[in-house]
Parts: sequence; C-alpha cells; structure tokens
Amino acid sequence: MNYPVIAEHILATVQGAWWSRRRRRDDVPQLPPGAVHVFRVGGNYRTFPEGMVFDPSHPDVLDASSVSLIDTRARLVEVERTLPSVSEADNFTVRASFTCQVTDPTVVARQGVIDVTVALRAYLMGDADLPRVSAGHRVEEVNAVRTEVGHRMTAYSAIVPPRVAGMSVEFVSAEVHASDDLRDWEQKLRDERRSWELQRGQRDFETQDALRIAELLSQGSDHVDAFGIARKEIDVTEAAARIHRTAEEESDRRHEAETSDRAHAQARETAETQVRRDMLLTLLRQMGGSEYVDYHQVLEQVLRETGGNAAPGIGAAAGATRMVEPGSAYPGRTAADRNGSRDPQTGFVKDEDGLVD
Repeated sequence: MNYPVIAEHILATVQGAWWSRRRRRDDVPQLPPGAVHVFRVGGNYRTFPEGMVFDPSHPDVLDASSVSLIDTRARLVEVERTLPSVSEADNFTVRASFTCQVTDPTVVARQGVIDVTVALRAYLMGDADLPRVSAGHRVEEVNAVRTEVGHRMTAYSAIVPPRVAGMSVEFVSAEVHASDDLRDWEQKLRDERRSWELQRGQRDFETQDALRIAELLSQGSDHVDAFGIARKEIDVTEAAARIHRTAEEESDRRHEAETSDRAHAQARETAETQVRRDMLLTLLRQMGGSEYVDYHQVLEQVLRETGGNAAPGIGAAAGATRMVEPGSAYPGRTAADRNGSRDPQTGFVKDEDGLVD
C-alpha cells in the first residue's frame, strides 16, 4: 500500500546560468488529486505551494535533488494481527481500523512513510496483553472474543495512542474473525440448515395444499367444477355437458339396478312358490295311502298356502288318491269302524278302538 508517500523520484541536476536554467516539465511526475509535491533541496524538504500552478523555473524545483508525491487526504487503514485460541490448531484474526491523514508532508517525506500499515501493525503488535484476551476461548466462542478485544483495544488506544510522524492517527474499531476452516464449516452448516428448512417448508406447503384439495373434493364434483371455473381452469360449457352426461349415466344405472332387483325378487318368489307346491304335492301323495285323512281340512290348508288358488296338479292328485284301493279290511272291522267316529273340529278318530292294532 503506497500511502501516504505515493512515489519518490530522483531529479537530475539542472545545468546552465541562473537566468537560463529551467527544469523540463517531464522530469517532475504529475500529481494525482489530493497530493502535493515535496522537493528535497539540500538537506531540507520543502512543499511546493498547494494550489499554485507548477513552475519549472521555481528555485525549489531547479535545486531539488528528489521529489516525493504525498497523499494528504484522510484514509481508513486496516491492519491485522493473529491471536491464539485454546487450541493450537485454531487462531483468531484481529482486524483493527484507523483513520489517517497527513498533517505535515515534509516530515512524512523525510521519514519516508511509504506504507503506513507497517507502523500501525507495529503499534498493534505492541500490545503484549492482547493475546491473553483470546487465549482462554475456543474458536467457536468468537463472539465473546470480539467483545473483549473491542474493550481491550479501546482502552489500549486511549492510554497508548497510535503515533506516526507527520500524521494524525485515531483508532476506530477492531473486528475479530475465526479461521477460514471454521468459517467454511459454519457456512456449510448454514447452507445445510437452510436447505433443510426449505425442504420442510415445501413439505408443509404440499401438506396444506393436499388438505385443501381433499376438503375441496369432499364437497362434491359440483364444488370442484365451480372452483375450477372461478380460476378459469375449466370451461363452463364443458362442465355443464359433463354434469348432464353424468346425470344420465347415473339415471341409467339406477334403472338397470331397479329392473335387476325386480327380476331377482320375482324369480325368487316364483321359486319359493314352486317349492311350496312341490312340498304340498309330495305331502298329498304320501297321504293318499292313508285312510284317516281329513281331505277337507287339508284342502283348506292348501288354499291358505297358495293364496286361495289351487296349485296345478293338486286336484288331480287328490282324485288319484281316491282311486287308490285302501286294501282289505281287518277282521272284525266294519265299514263304520273304518270310517270311525271323528271329531268334527279336529278330524281325528275319537275312539282308540277304531285304530288298527
């Protein structure tokens, strides 16, 4: 860093009589903004008057053996120092900031302060107690070190202010940084944490969106169509046609289901009726061989079972039973005994003697 002395040049001796002596303008370098020329004349350093048009015939310019370009503007200068931590593998870096401005260009030129950071770094290294502030902390405790270093530097600069000949120097602030490895590690952790939070946020958004869609679907297709129409994602004509088509299909399905149910019920009823008829026919055929049957009562029961309509084949079966010969009568039995005296209510034989032994 070339501050405050920007550049230094050796000047050749100007030959000739005093009235004809002139230095070439190219021998003296151009001044950048905010800088002044300081000429060395003999053993003295003289500043060329600021604001004055450069005069190659000026005595200081003619007799100078060298010239220095001095920056007189105020600058913020930073210097660094390494501080130890509890671990020998890690260090802290202190970056101290100072404001500097040239007050006497001739002194600066005489001292040859080409780089003011050299003097300020020496000043920062002069605080022998500064390393003790950080030596008891781990590198992860950089925030605590920042606070203690800031207090230490403020007190140190107040008791032992920085001094550079020909300049005014003031301490501004001190920053503490961890090692590059720790910084890279923390950055990696930060990036991973941000990535995880981003993924979690995306999952939360997806969950909320899924719940909203599920709630929307639970309200029916009409509500979904209305929502799509409101967002201009569904055409009204297409939605109406689809709804009409769905209604017709549903009506057709209901009609088919009702027709199928009626056919099934009718078939089941027919099957049950046929089963009852078959059972009655079987019963009548079995009773045809018995003489002690009240056919009048049986007929009434059959009519009740069939709803008042005689089942086909029942009459024929009954007639057929009359045509069956009952067989030879038992000895000692008369026709009256065979007919027996029956209870008019139950139709059963009253006397046990009328039963066949």
